[in-house]
Amino acid sequence: MFKRKITEEMLTWKQSLSFKRKGLIIQGLRQVGKTTIVKDFAAREYSNVVYINFKTNRSIRSVFDGDLDVDRLIIGLSAALPKERLVPWKTVLIFDEVQECGNARSSIKPFMEDPQKRFDIIATGSLLGLRGYNRKPSGGPATGFETFLEMKPMDFEEFLWAIGLDPKPIDYVKETFKNRQKVDPAVNESFHRYFLDYLCVGGMPEAVAAFVQSKDMSRVGQIQRDILKSYQDDFGKHLDVNENEIIDRDELGRIKAVYDSIPSQLGKENKKFQYAQIGEHARARNYRSAIQWLVDFGLISLCHNLSALELPLKGNAIDDCFKIYVNDTGLFVAMLEEGTTFSILQGNLGIYKGALYENLVADAFTKNSLPLFYYAKSSGLEIDFVTRHQNELTLIEVKARNGKSKSLKTILNDVSAYHVKANYKLTDGNIGSDGLINTIPQYMAFLID
Repeated sequence: MFKRKITEEMLTWKQSLSFKRKGLIIQGLRQVGKTTIVKDFAAREYSNVVYINFKTNRSIRSVFDGDLDVDRLIIGLSAALPKERLVPWKTVLIFDEVQECGNARSSIKPFMEDPQKRFDIIATGSLLGLRGYNRKPSGGPATGFETFLEMKPMDFEEFLWAIGLDPKPIDYVKETFKNRQKVDPAVNESFHRYFLDYLCVGGMPEAVAAFVQSKDMSRVGQIQRDILKSYQDDFGKHLDVNENEIIDRDELGRIKAVYDSIPSQLGKENKKFQYAQIGEHARARNYRSAIQWLVDFGLISLCHNLSALELPLKGNAIDDCFKIYVNDTGLFVAMLEEGTTFSILQGNLGIYKGALYENLVADAFTKNSLPLFYYAKSSGLEIDFVTRHQNELTLIEVKARNGKSKSLKTILNDVSAYHVKANYKLTDGNIGSDGLINTIPQYMAFLID
């Protein structure tokens, strides 16, 4: 099993139970490793674990119908799971795919309010972000009694852990970034190679495991395409009032149309989302909900244009002017035609060279919980990303090579119109500065937080 950063956050939650009892909710895309990490954590931190998967064990949902009294629930669960032992004060209940049973999620509150504090609860959900997914009337979320963590695909540092890289060079690279010192050329070259591998493999644990075990990129690509197919099987899916799966065919068609347009959207020089790429007569009013569905599902993030280069960024975001990025670089590569991975590793990025590196930076920012913004004007002035870093408004330019940065220079030189100094230009080079623009290697994107 791979080391994941979320484990430290889970330990923080467990320690907090001594002064405020809350259930832990881990939300995220399917196949990012939620169940694996939760089972491993539970086995290490508790002497007894009771695991319930509400998607595969439909019959157990009936235990949560009716009064959610803790004693009644314990009796019902004991009868439904005769091989399990619900040992008070030693047991954690794992509610896997909890979105499939609305009342199970509602039961978190009475379990946490139990005066005897007998059971802890960790719940996972891959579709929890979808509004109205489960249409069965229930008590609703246990508001005030849940701690939320979002689990995402592995970031670049987790990928380096997975391939077995010693922590010392990672710590060294962090120090050079912090101190703005050049990276040793041999280390820099190695990290650029790792970064190129990560660009193709991404952070889905199954794909990373295949890469670690075999280095077979065709096998990695097949796994990524299988994952994407499994996601498409969820498009437009809901649970009816009896918690049976139903598919809204109209919604499915709109979501699929947006999904299919993503490569062409990112392949354009101007990557602003254009509804015309979906279809000749496509309009925002028909497809905006489909875009939001993919955001809530966790597959994509929106990067909004800013009306002004001022903090707070969110207050200057233009709601209907945005780009779309995929929340895992490996999955984005898998959306492109077969043979793309080979081209990337050979340095032949074609029309997608800008999109690939921009998507990877957007992915890194999303995994660091940074909202995505860019700045573009009709004059042609455009900055790839704008963020708040070390409490300063910071401009980010992304280059597949060490290209020119005309827009960045224009803004930094125009002190009267723009009051911005902080910036990074991500290239295939090393750390450096010309007195105006600060250059860092592309692989350091994960250090901007």
